[in-house]
Amino acid sequence: MLMTDIVPIRRALISVSDKTGMVPFARALAGQGVEILSTGGSAQALREAGVAVTEVAAHTGFPEILDGRVKTLVPQIHGGLLGRRDLPAHVAQMAEHGIVPIDLIAVNLYPFEATVAAGAGFSDCIENIDIGGPAMIRSAAKNHDAVAVLTAPAHYTEVTAAVIAKGGTDLALRRRLAQAAFARVAAYDTAISNWFAQQNGVPYPEHLSLAGVKAQELRYGENPHQSAAFYKTAPARFGLATARQIQGKELSFNNINDTDAAFECVAAFDGPSIVIVKHANPCGVASAPSLGQAWDAALACDQVSAFGGIVAMNRRLDAAVAAKIATIFTEVIIAPEIDEDAAAILAAKKNLRVLVTGGMPDADMAGMRSFKSVSGGFLVQTADDGRIGPGDLQVVTRRAPSAAEVDDMIFAFTVCKHVKSNAIVYAKAGATIGVGAGQMNRVDSARIAAWRGAAAKLDFTGCVVASDAFFPFADGLEAAIAAGAQAVIQPGGSIRDAEVIAAADAAGVAMVFTNMRHFRH
Repeated sequence: MLMTDIVPIRRALISVSDKTGMVPFARALAGQGVEILSTGGSAQALREAGVAVTEVAAHTGFPEILDGRVKTLVPQIHGGLLGRRDLPAHVAQMAEHGIVPIDLIAVNLYPFEATVAAGAGFSDCIENIDIGGPAMIRSAAKNHDAVAVLTAPAHYTEVTAAVIAKGGTDLALRRRLAQAAFARVAAYDTAISNWFAQQNGVPYPEHLSLAGVKAQELRYGENPHQSAAFYKTAPARFGLATARQIQGKELSFNNINDTDAAFECVAAFDGPSIVIVKHANPCGVASAPSLGQAWDAALACDQVSAFGGIVAMNRRLDAAVAAKIATIFTEVIIAPEIDEDAAAILAAKKNLRVLVTGGMPDADMAGMRSFKSVSGGFLVQTADDGRIGPGDLQVVTRRAPSAAEVDDMIFAFTVCKHVKSNAIVYAKAGATIGVGAGQMNRVDSARIAAWRGAAAKLDFTGCVVASDAFFPFADGLEAAIAAGAQAVIQPGGSIRDAEVIAAADAAGVAMVFTNMRHFRH
Protein backbone atom coordinates (compact mmCIF):
# COMPACT_ATOMS: atom_id res chain seq x y z
CA MET A 1 0.00 0.00 0.00
CA LEU A 2 1.11 3.52 -0.68
CA MET A 3 2.08 5.51 2.40
CA THR A 4 0.81 8.78 0.95
CA ASP A 5 -2.82 9.55 0.24
CA ILE A 6 -2.32 12.02 -2.64
CA VAL A 7 -0.94 10.53 -5.85
CA PRO A 8 0.52 13.22 -8.15
CA ILE A 9 -0.61 13.00 -11.78
CA ARG A 10 2.44 13.09 -14.02
CA ARG A 11 1.26 10.89 -16.87
CA ALA A 12 -2.27 10.23 -18.15
CA LEU A 13 -3.62 7.98 -20.87
CA ILE A 14 -6.77 9.14 -22.67
CA SER A 15 -8.53 6.75 -25.06
CA VAL A 16 -12.24 7.35 -25.38
CA SER A 17 -15.08 6.46 -27.70
CA ASP A 18 -17.36 9.15 -26.26
CA LYS A 19 -15.26 12.29 -26.65
CA THR A 20 -17.64 14.56 -24.72
CA GLY A 21 -15.53 16.89 -22.57
CA MET A 22 -12.29 15.17 -23.56
CA VAL A 23 -10.48 18.20 -25.00
CA PRO A 24 -11.02 20.61 -22.05
CA PHE A 25 -10.14 17.81 -19.63
CA ALA A 26 -6.90 16.99 -21.44
CA ARG A 27 -6.09 20.68 -21.80
CA ALA A 28 -6.53 21.17 -18.04
CA LEU A 29 -4.22 18.23 -17.30
CA ALA A 30 -1.61 19.46 -19.76
CA GLY A 31 -1.81 22.87 -18.10
CA GLN A 32 -0.68 21.19 -14.87
CA GLY A 33 2.33 19.65 -16.60
CA VAL A 34 0.79 16.23 -17.15
CA GLU A 35 2.12 14.17 -20.07
CA ILE A 36 -0.78 12.97 -22.24
CA LEU A 37 -0.72 9.58 -23.96
CA SER A 38 -3.50 8.68 -26.39
CA THR A 39 -4.61 6.43 -29.21
CA GLY A 40 -6.17 6.72 -32.65
CA GLY A 41 -9.08 9.11 -32.96
CA SER A 42 -8.61 10.48 -29.44
CA ALA A 43 -5.01 11.43 -30.19
CA GLN A 44 -6.01 13.04 -33.46
CA ALA A 45 -8.78 15.09 -31.83
CA LEU A 46 -6.44 16.28 -29.08
CA ARG A 47 -3.72 17.18 -31.55
CA GLU A 48 -6.19 19.14 -33.69
CA ALA A 49 -7.28 21.01 -30.55
CA GLY A 50 -3.67 22.03 -29.87
CA VAL A 51 -3.09 19.68 -26.93
CA ALA A 52 0.38 18.13 -26.84
CA VAL A 53 -0.07 14.36 -27.05
CA THR A 54 2.12 11.27 -27.45
CA GLU A 55 0.73 8.38 -29.48
CA VAL A 56 0.65 5.15 -27.49
CA ALA A 57 2.48 3.38 -30.32
CA ALA A 58 5.36 5.85 -29.98
CA HIS A 59 5.33 5.41 -26.20
CA THR A 60 5.39 1.60 -26.33
CA GLY A 61 7.49 1.14 -29.46
CA PHE A 62 4.83 -1.28 -30.69
CA PRO A 63 2.50 -0.31 -33.56
CA GLU A 64 -1.26 -0.77 -33.64
CA ILE A 65 -1.99 -4.05 -35.43
CA LEU A 66 -4.91 -6.20 -36.56
CA ASP A 67 -7.02 -3.23 -37.67
CA GLY A 68 -6.62 -1.62 -34.25
CA ARG A 69 -7.69 -4.71 -32.30
CA VAL A 70 -4.29 -4.62 -30.56
CA LYS A 71 -2.88 -1.27 -29.51
CA THR A 72 -2.80 -1.05 -25.70
CA LEU A 73 -2.48 -4.77 -24.89
CA VAL A 74 1.23 -4.47 -24.22
CA PRO A 75 3.43 -4.61 -21.07
CA GLN A 76 4.42 -0.95 -21.34
CA ILE A 77 0.76 0.00 -20.78
CA HIS A 78 -0.39 -2.65 -18.33
CA GLY A 79 2.88 -2.64 -16.44
CA GLY A 80 2.53 1.13 -16.09
CA LEU A 81 -0.96 0.63 -14.68
CA LEU A 82 -0.48 -2.46 -12.53
CA GLY A 83 2.98 -1.88 -11.13
CA ARG A 84 2.93 -1.19 -7.38
CA ARG A 85 5.02 1.86 -6.63
CA ASP A 86 5.39 0.86 -2.95
CA LEU A 87 7.12 -2.46 -3.75
CA PRO A 88 10.84 -2.13 -4.59
CA ALA A 89 10.72 -5.33 -6.65
CA HIS A 90 7.97 -3.89 -8.87
CA VAL A 91 9.79 -0.58 -9.23
CA ALA A 92 13.00 -2.40 -10.20
CA GLN A 93 11.25 -4.60 -12.76
CA MET A 94 9.51 -1.60 -14.31
CA ALA A 95 12.87 0.17 -14.64
CA GLU A 96 14.49 -2.95 -16.08
CA HIS A 97 11.88 -3.17 -18.84
CA GLY A 98 11.59 0.54 -19.52
CA ILE A 99 8.07 0.80 -18.10
CA VAL A 100 7.03 4.17 -16.70
CA PRO A 101 4.06 4.67 -14.35
CA ILE A 102 0.72 5.84 -15.69
CA ASP A 103 -1.10 7.74 -12.94
CA LEU A 104 -4.47 8.31 -14.58
CA ILE A 105 -6.50 6.83 -17.39
CA ALA A 106 -9.64 8.19 -19.01
CA VAL A 107 -11.18 5.33 -20.96
CA ASN A 108 -14.72 4.72 -22.11
CA LEU A 109 -15.72 1.79 -24.23
CA TYR A 110 -16.73 1.02 -27.79
CA PRO A 111 -20.49 1.69 -28.06
CA PHE A 112 -21.60 -1.94 -28.02
CA GLU A 113 -24.98 -1.25 -26.39
CA ALA A 114 -25.78 1.56 -28.84
CA THR A 115 -24.71 -0.59 -31.77
CA VAL A 116 -27.08 -3.37 -30.73
CA ALA A 117 -29.89 -0.89 -30.06
CA ALA A 118 -29.45 0.52 -33.56
CA GLY A 119 -30.16 -2.91 -35.03
CA ALA A 120 -26.66 -3.50 -36.42
CA GLY A 121 -25.72 -6.85 -37.89
CA PHE A 122 -23.87 -9.59 -36.06
CA SER A 123 -20.40 -8.73 -37.39
CA ASP A 124 -20.77 -5.01 -36.57
CA CYS A 125 -21.80 -5.88 -33.03
CA ILE A 126 -18.80 -8.15 -32.66
CA GLU A 127 -16.42 -5.41 -33.83
CA ASN A 128 -17.89 -3.09 -31.21
CA ILE A 129 -16.88 -5.41 -28.38
CA ASP A 130 -14.06 -3.53 -26.70
CA ILE A 131 -11.11 -5.59 -25.43
CA GLY A 132 -8.29 -3.17 -24.70
CA GLY A 133 -10.55 -0.70 -22.92
CA PRO A 134 -11.96 -3.10 -20.30
CA ALA A 135 -8.48 -4.57 -19.80
CA MET A 136 -6.99 -1.14 -19.03
CA ILE A 137 -9.93 -0.20 -16.82
CA ARG A 138 -9.58 -3.37 -14.77
CA SER A 139 -5.81 -2.94 -14.46
CA ALA A 140 -6.13 0.65 -13.29
CA ALA A 141 -9.03 -0.10 -10.94
CA LYS A 142 -7.18 -3.00 -9.35
CA ASN A 143 -4.21 -0.73 -8.70
CA HIS A 144 -6.35 2.19 -7.54
CA ASP A 145 -3.88 2.82 -4.70
CA ALA A 146 -1.73 4.44 -7.37
CA VAL A 147 -3.97 5.04 -10.40
CA ALA A 148 -7.12 7.08 -10.97
CA VAL A 149 -9.49 5.50 -13.53
CA LEU A 150 -12.17 7.61 -15.21
CA THR A 151 -14.83 5.76 -17.21
CA ALA A 152 -17.30 8.56 -17.98
CA PRO A 153 -17.17 12.25 -18.90
CA ALA A 154 -19.06 12.94 -15.67
CA HIS A 155 -15.85 12.16 -13.77
CA TYR A 156 -13.75 14.86 -15.44
CA THR A 157 -14.86 17.85 -13.39
CA GLU A 158 -14.10 16.38 -9.96
CA VAL A 159 -10.75 14.97 -11.02
CA THR A 160 -9.71 18.21 -12.74
CA ALA A 161 -10.52 20.13 -9.58
CA ALA A 162 -8.48 17.68 -7.49
CA VAL A 163 -5.46 17.89 -9.77
CA ILE A 164 -5.53 21.69 -9.79
CA ALA A 165 -6.11 22.00 -6.04
CA LYS A 166 -3.93 19.15 -4.76
CA GLY A 167 -1.70 18.20 -7.67
CA GLY A 168 -3.28 14.73 -7.72
CA THR A 169 -6.04 12.48 -6.46
CA ASP A 170 -6.71 11.22 -2.94
CA LEU A 171 -7.45 7.64 -2.00
CA ALA A 172 -11.15 8.17 -1.32
CA LEU A 173 -11.66 9.61 -4.81
CA ARG A 174 -9.66 6.82 -6.44
CA ARG A 175 -11.70 4.17 -4.62
CA ARG A 176 -14.97 5.73 -5.77
CA LEU A 177 -13.65 5.82 -9.32
CA ALA A 178 -12.50 2.19 -9.07
CA GLN A 179 -15.93 1.06 -7.92
CA ALA A 180 -17.55 2.91 -10.82
CA ALA A 181 -15.00 1.38 -13.18
CA PHE A 182 -15.68 -2.21 -12.15
CA ALA A 183 -19.43 -1.53 -12.30
CA ARG A 184 -19.12 -0.14 -15.82
CA VAL A 185 -17.13 -3.12 -17.06
CA ALA A 186 -19.60 -5.50 -15.39
CA ALA A 187 -22.52 -3.77 -17.09
CA TYR A 188 -20.70 -3.86 -20.43
CA ASP A 189 -19.99 -7.57 -20.13
CA THR A 190 -23.59 -8.15 -19.07
CA ALA A 191 -24.85 -6.48 -22.25
CA ILE A 192 -22.53 -8.61 -24.37
CA SER A 193 -23.40 -11.83 -22.56
CA ASN A 194 -27.14 -11.23 -22.79
CA TRP A 195 -26.87 -10.31 -26.48
CA PHE A 196 -24.96 -13.50 -27.20
CA ALA A 197 -27.60 -15.54 -25.34
CA GLN A 198 -30.29 -13.91 -27.46
CA GLN A 199 -28.34 -14.56 -30.66
CA ASN A 200 -27.94 -18.21 -29.68
CA GLY A 201 -31.60 -18.62 -28.78
CA VAL A 202 -30.88 -19.22 -25.09
CA PRO A 203 -33.54 -17.37 -23.06
CA TYR A 204 -32.25 -18.60 -19.70
CA PRO A 205 -28.45 -18.97 -19.76
CA GLU A 206 -26.51 -20.71 -16.99
CA HIS A 207 -25.35 -17.34 -15.63
CA LEU A 208 -27.75 -14.41 -15.97
CA SER A 209 -26.61 -10.90 -15.10
CA LEU A 210 -28.61 -7.72 -14.64
CA ALA A 211 -27.26 -4.24 -15.24
CA GLY A 212 -28.83 -0.85 -14.72
CA VAL A 213 -27.92 2.81 -14.61
CA LYS A 214 -29.05 4.69 -11.51
CA ALA A 215 -31.66 7.22 -12.46
CA GLN A 216 -32.61 8.35 -9.00
CA GLU A 217 -31.95 7.66 -5.34
CA LEU A 218 -35.30 7.67 -3.61
CA ARG A 219 -36.15 9.14 -0.24
CA TYR A 220 -37.21 5.68 0.91
CA GLY A 221 -38.73 2.45 -0.36
CA GLU A 222 -42.24 1.10 0.11
CA ASN A 223 -41.99 2.23 3.74
CA PRO A 224 -39.88 4.97 5.38
CA HIS A 225 -37.55 2.46 7.08
CA GLN A 226 -36.53 0.99 3.68
CA SER A 227 -33.95 2.56 1.36
CA ALA A 228 -34.44 2.45 -2.40
CA ALA A 229 -33.26 3.62 -5.81
CA PHE A 230 -34.58 3.56 -9.38
CA TYR A 231 -32.36 2.05 -12.08
CA LYS A 232 -32.88 2.18 -15.81
CA THR A 233 -32.13 -0.82 -18.00
CA ALA A 234 -31.70 -1.29 -21.73
CA PRO A 235 -33.29 -1.38 -24.18
CA ALA A 236 -35.26 1.79 -23.56
CA ARG A 237 -39.06 1.48 -23.61
CA PHE A 238 -41.35 4.50 -23.50
CA GLY A 239 -42.52 4.91 -19.95
CA LEU A 240 -40.87 5.68 -16.62
CA ALA A 241 -37.38 5.19 -18.08
CA THR A 242 -37.92 7.86 -20.76
CA ALA A 243 -40.17 10.18 -18.77
CA ARG A 244 -39.34 13.83 -18.21
CA GLN A 245 -40.81 15.23 -15.00
CA ILE A 246 -41.98 18.75 -15.75
CA GLN A 247 -43.28 19.60 -12.29
CA GLY A 248 -44.09 18.31 -8.82
CA LYS A 249 -42.42 16.64 -5.88
CA GLU A 250 -39.78 13.96 -6.24
CA LEU A 251 -41.19 10.59 -7.24
CA SER A 252 -41.33 7.99 -4.49
CA PHE A 253 -40.83 4.24 -4.75
CA ASN A 254 -44.58 3.67 -4.66
CA ASN A 255 -45.19 6.48 -7.18
CA ILE A 256 -42.84 4.82 -9.66
CA ASN A 257 -44.33 1.38 -9.15
CA ASP A 258 -47.92 2.59 -9.49
CA THR A 259 -47.17 4.90 -12.43
CA ASP A 260 -45.54 2.07 -14.35
CA ALA A 261 -48.61 -0.11 -13.73
CA ALA A 262 -50.90 2.65 -14.99
CA PHE A 263 -48.90 3.46 -18.11
CA GLU A 264 -48.44 -0.18 -19.13
CA CYS A 265 -52.17 -0.72 -18.71
CA VAL A 266 -53.21 2.28 -20.80
CA ALA A 267 -50.70 1.27 -23.48
CA ALA A 268 -52.75 -1.89 -24.07
CA PHE A 269 -55.58 0.11 -25.68
CA ASP A 270 -55.67 1.58 -29.17
CA GLY A 271 -58.38 4.25 -28.80
CA PRO A 272 -58.21 7.30 -26.51
CA SER A 273 -57.99 5.79 -23.02
CA ILE A 274 -57.52 6.72 -19.38
CA VAL A 275 -56.35 4.49 -16.55
CA ILE A 276 -56.53 5.45 -12.88
CA VAL A 277 -54.40 3.30 -10.57
CA LYS A 278 -54.29 3.02 -6.80
CA HIS A 279 -51.81 0.72 -5.07
CA ALA A 280 -50.76 -0.88 -8.38
CA ASN A 281 -54.35 -1.86 -9.30
CA PRO A 282 -56.58 -0.08 -11.81
CA CYS A 283 -59.59 1.43 -10.07
CA GLY A 284 -60.98 2.95 -13.26
CA VAL A 285 -60.28 2.28 -16.95
CA ALA A 286 -62.11 3.56 -20.01
CA SER A 287 -61.72 3.86 -23.77
CA ALA A 288 -63.88 6.41 -25.57
CA PRO A 289 -64.02 8.58 -28.71
CA SER A 290 -62.23 11.35 -26.82
CA LEU A 291 -59.83 11.53 -23.90
CA GLY A 292 -62.26 13.72 -21.95
CA GLN A 293 -65.03 11.13 -22.26
CA ALA A 294 -62.58 8.41 -21.22
CA TRP A 295 -61.69 10.41 -18.08
CA ASP A 296 -65.33 10.84 -17.10
CA ALA A 297 -66.03 7.13 -17.48
CA ALA A 298 -62.84 5.99 -15.73
CA LEU A 299 -63.43 8.31 -12.78
CA ALA A 300 -67.06 7.21 -12.45
CA CYS A 301 -65.98 3.63 -11.75
CA ASP A 302 -64.52 4.41 -8.31
CA GLN A 303 -64.19 8.06 -7.33
CA VAL A 304 -63.27 7.16 -3.77
CA SER A 305 -60.22 5.12 -4.76
CA ALA A 306 -59.26 7.61 -7.48
CA PHE A 307 -58.49 10.20 -4.77
CA GLY A 308 -54.69 10.30 -4.50
CA GLY A 309 -54.30 7.99 -7.48
CA ILE A 310 -52.15 7.83 -10.60
CA VAL A 311 -53.62 8.92 -13.94
CA ALA A 312 -52.23 7.59 -17.22
CA MET A 313 -53.36 8.29 -20.77
CA ASN A 314 -52.33 7.21 -24.24
CA ARG A 315 -52.93 10.52 -26.01
CA ARG A 316 -51.57 14.07 -25.73
CA LEU A 317 -52.92 15.75 -22.61
CA ASP A 318 -54.83 18.88 -23.57
CA ALA A 319 -56.13 21.76 -21.46
CA ALA A 320 -59.72 20.49 -21.28
CA VAL A 321 -58.71 17.10 -19.85
CA ALA A 322 -56.11 18.67 -17.57
CA ALA A 323 -58.83 20.90 -16.10
CA LYS A 324 -60.99 17.84 -15.41
CA ILE A 325 -58.17 15.94 -13.70
CA ALA A 326 -57.28 19.00 -11.65
CA THR A 327 -60.64 18.84 -9.90
CA ILE A 328 -59.46 15.94 -7.71
CA PHE A 329 -56.30 15.24 -5.73
CA THR A 330 -53.91 13.23 -7.89
CA GLU A 331 -50.37 12.07 -7.10
CA VAL A 332 -49.03 11.58 -10.64
CA ILE A 333 -50.13 12.24 -14.22
CA ILE A 334 -48.27 10.48 -17.01
CA ALA A 335 -48.84 11.12 -20.71
CA PRO A 336 -46.92 10.68 -23.96
CA GLU A 337 -47.19 14.44 -24.64
CA ILE A 338 -48.71 17.54 -23.08
CA ASP A 339 -49.99 20.86 -24.43
CA GLU A 340 -48.56 24.09 -23.04
CA ASP A 341 -52.03 25.17 -21.88
CA ALA A 342 -52.48 21.88 -20.03
CA ALA A 343 -49.10 22.26 -18.36
CA ALA A 344 -50.07 25.78 -17.26
CA ILE A 345 -53.30 24.53 -15.68
CA LEU A 346 -51.52 21.76 -13.77
CA ALA A 347 -48.73 24.12 -12.66
CA ALA A 348 -51.15 25.55 -10.12
CA LYS A 349 -50.87 22.25 -8.23
CA LYS A 350 -47.20 22.48 -7.32
CA ASN A 351 -46.94 19.08 -5.63
CA LEU A 352 -48.59 17.22 -8.51
CA ARG A 353 -46.01 15.18 -10.40
CA VAL A 354 -46.43 15.44 -14.18
CA LEU A 355 -44.45 13.08 -16.41
CA VAL A 356 -44.11 13.22 -20.19
CA THR A 357 -42.72 10.04 -21.76
CA GLY A 358 -42.23 11.20 -25.36
CA GLY A 359 -44.22 8.28 -26.78
CA MET A 360 -46.17 5.12 -26.10
CA PRO A 361 -44.51 1.73 -25.60
CA ASP A 362 -44.69 -0.79 -28.42
CA ALA A 363 -47.43 -3.34 -27.86
CA ASP A 364 -44.97 -6.02 -28.98
CA MET A 365 -43.18 -7.08 -25.79
CA ALA A 366 -41.24 -9.94 -27.40
CA GLY A 367 -37.89 -10.40 -25.68
CA MET A 368 -38.90 -8.41 -22.60
CA ARG A 369 -38.55 -10.13 -19.26
CA SER A 370 -39.85 -9.45 -15.78
CA PHE A 371 -38.01 -10.15 -12.53
CA LYS A 372 -39.10 -10.81 -8.99
CA SER A 373 -36.77 -11.19 -6.04
CA VAL A 374 -37.06 -14.17 -3.70
CA SER A 375 -34.88 -15.13 -0.76
CA GLY A 376 -31.46 -15.98 -2.12
CA GLY A 377 -32.26 -15.31 -5.77
CA PHE A 378 -34.79 -14.05 -8.27
CA LEU A 379 -37.43 -15.33 -10.65
CA VAL A 380 -37.37 -14.35 -14.31
CA GLN A 381 -40.03 -14.80 -16.95
CA THR A 382 -41.01 -13.40 -20.30
CA ALA A 383 -43.35 -10.42 -20.12
CA ASP A 384 -47.07 -11.19 -20.31
CA ASP A 385 -47.60 -10.13 -23.91
CA GLY A 386 -50.65 -12.31 -24.47
CA ARG A 387 -53.36 -10.55 -26.46
CA ILE A 388 -56.69 -11.82 -27.71
CA GLY A 389 -59.05 -10.76 -30.45
CA PRO A 390 -62.58 -11.77 -31.44
CA GLY A 391 -61.23 -14.69 -33.46
CA ASP A 392 -59.59 -16.18 -30.36
CA LEU A 393 -62.83 -16.57 -28.41
CA GLN A 394 -64.43 -19.99 -27.94
CA VAL A 395 -68.18 -19.72 -27.38
CA VAL A 396 -69.15 -22.43 -24.87
CA THR A 397 -72.78 -21.51 -24.06
CA ARG A 398 -75.99 -21.86 -26.02
CA ARG A 399 -76.22 -18.09 -26.36
CA ALA A 400 -73.44 -16.43 -28.31
CA PRO A 401 -72.42 -12.91 -27.28
CA SER A 402 -73.41 -9.91 -29.36
CA ALA A 403 -70.80 -7.84 -31.18
CA ALA A 404 -71.06 -5.13 -28.50
CA GLU A 405 -70.62 -7.72 -25.76
CA VAL A 406 -67.54 -9.12 -27.51
CA ASP A 407 -65.99 -5.65 -27.60
CA ASP A 408 -66.64 -5.15 -23.89
CA MET A 409 -65.41 -8.64 -23.01
CA ILE A 410 -62.10 -8.11 -24.78
CA PHE A 411 -61.79 -4.72 -23.08
CA ALA A 412 -62.53 -6.22 -19.64
CA PHE A 413 -60.16 -9.16 -20.15
CA THR A 414 -57.40 -6.73 -21.19
CA VAL A 415 -57.92 -4.78 -17.97
CA CYS A 416 -57.85 -8.07 -16.02
CA LYS A 417 -54.28 -8.61 -17.14
CA HIS A 418 -53.27 -5.53 -15.15
CA VAL A 419 -55.24 -6.33 -11.99
CA LYS A 420 -53.74 -8.34 -9.14
CA SER A 421 -55.11 -11.87 -9.01
CA ASN A 422 -57.68 -13.05 -8.17
CA ALA A 423 -59.08 -10.48 -10.59
CA ILE A 424 -62.68 -9.82 -11.61
CA VAL A 425 -63.59 -6.88 -13.85
CA TYR A 426 -67.10 -5.73 -14.80
CA ALA A 427 -67.34 -3.51 -17.88
CA LYS A 428 -69.95 -1.74 -19.95
CA ALA A 429 -69.64 0.50 -23.02
CA GLY A 430 -65.85 0.46 -23.00
CA ALA A 431 -65.41 1.31 -19.33
CA THR A 432 -64.90 -0.54 -16.09
CA ILE A 433 -67.83 -0.38 -13.69
CA GLY A 434 -66.38 -2.61 -10.98
CA VAL A 435 -62.92 -4.01 -10.21
CA GLY A 436 -62.19 -6.75 -7.69
CA ALA A 437 -58.49 -7.32 -7.05
CA GLY A 438 -56.15 -9.46 -5.01
CA GLN A 439 -58.64 -11.56 -3.09
CA MET A 440 -57.90 -15.06 -1.89
CA ASN A 441 -60.94 -16.44 -3.70
CA ARG A 442 -62.73 -15.49 -6.86
CA VAL A 443 -66.17 -15.21 -5.26
CA ASP A 444 -65.02 -12.40 -2.99
CA SER A 445 -63.41 -10.61 -5.96
CA ALA A 446 -66.71 -10.82 -7.86
CA ARG A 447 -68.70 -9.52 -4.88
CA ILE A 448 -66.27 -6.72 -4.02
CA ALA A 449 -66.20 -5.52 -7.63
CA ALA A 450 -70.00 -5.48 -7.72
CA TRP A 451 -70.18 -3.73 -4.35
CA ARG A 452 -67.82 -1.00 -5.60
CA GLY A 453 -69.91 -0.50 -8.71
CA ALA A 454 -73.08 -0.30 -6.66
CA ALA A 455 -71.45 2.23 -4.31
CA ALA A 456 -70.65 4.32 -7.38
CA LYS A 457 -74.34 4.01 -8.43
CA LEU A 458 -73.41 2.48 -11.78
CA ASP A 459 -75.88 0.45 -13.84
CA PHE A 460 -74.78 -3.18 -14.13
CA THR A 461 -77.71 -4.20 -16.32
CA GLY A 462 -76.38 -6.03 -19.38
CA CYS A 463 -72.73 -5.63 -18.39
CA VAL A 464 -69.96 -8.14 -19.06
CA VAL A 465 -67.57 -9.69 -16.58
CA ALA A 466 -64.01 -10.91 -17.04
CA SER A 467 -62.01 -13.28 -14.86
CA ASP A 468 -58.22 -13.52 -15.10
CA ALA A 469 -58.36 -17.30 -14.49
CA PHE A 470 -61.02 -20.00 -14.65
CA PHE A 471 -63.93 -20.21 -12.25
CA PRO A 472 -63.15 -23.28 -10.12
CA PHE A 473 -66.81 -23.52 -9.10
CA ALA A 474 -70.04 -22.02 -10.34
CA ASP A 475 -70.39 -19.78 -7.27
CA GLY A 476 -68.07 -17.05 -8.59
CA LEU A 477 -69.98 -16.93 -11.86
CA GLU A 478 -73.31 -16.91 -10.03
CA ALA A 479 -72.16 -13.90 -7.98
CA ALA A 480 -71.33 -12.06 -11.21
CA ILE A 481 -74.68 -12.98 -12.76
CA ALA A 482 -76.46 -11.77 -9.63
CA ALA A 483 -74.68 -8.44 -10.08
CA GLY A 484 -76.12 -8.11 -13.59
CA ALA A 485 -73.53 -9.64 -15.92
CA GLN A 486 -74.99 -10.99 -19.15
CA ALA A 487 -71.77 -12.08 -20.84
CA VAL A 488 -68.70 -13.70 -19.35
CA ILE A 489 -65.12 -14.03 -20.55
CA GLN A 490 -62.72 -16.38 -18.79
CA PRO A 491 -59.80 -18.65 -19.68
CA GLY A 492 -61.59 -21.96 -19.00
CA GLY A 493 -59.70 -25.09 -18.08
CA SER A 494 -61.32 -26.04 -14.76
CA ILE A 495 -62.26 -29.65 -14.10
CA ARG A 496 -65.70 -28.18 -13.35
CA ASP A 497 -66.06 -26.24 -16.61
CA ALA A 498 -69.22 -28.20 -17.46
CA GLU A 499 -70.82 -27.14 -14.17
CA VAL A 500 -69.90 -23.49 -14.78
CA ILE A 501 -71.19 -23.59 -18.37
CA ALA A 502 -74.45 -25.15 -17.18
CA ALA A 503 -74.91 -22.31 -14.67
CA ALA A 504 -74.41 -19.76 -17.46
CA ASP A 505 -76.89 -21.55 -19.73
CA ALA A 506 -79.42 -21.73 -16.93
CA ALA A 507 -79.22 -17.95 -16.56
CA GLY A 508 -79.28 -17.29 -20.31
CA VAL A 509 -75.81 -15.78 -20.12
CA ALA A 510 -73.25 -15.92 -22.93
CA MET A 511 -69.80 -17.19 -22.02
CA VAL A 512 -66.56 -17.48 -23.96
CA PHE A 513 -63.24 -19.13 -23.15
CA THR A 514 -59.95 -17.48 -24.08
CA ASN A 515 -57.69 -20.44 -23.25
CA MET A 516 -55.24 -17.84 -21.92
CA ARG A 517 -54.74 -16.98 -18.25
CA HIS A 518 -53.53 -13.63 -16.87
CA PHE A 519 -52.35 -14.15 -13.29
CA ARG A 520 -50.61 -11.08 -11.86
CA HIS A 521 -48.98 -11.42 -8.46
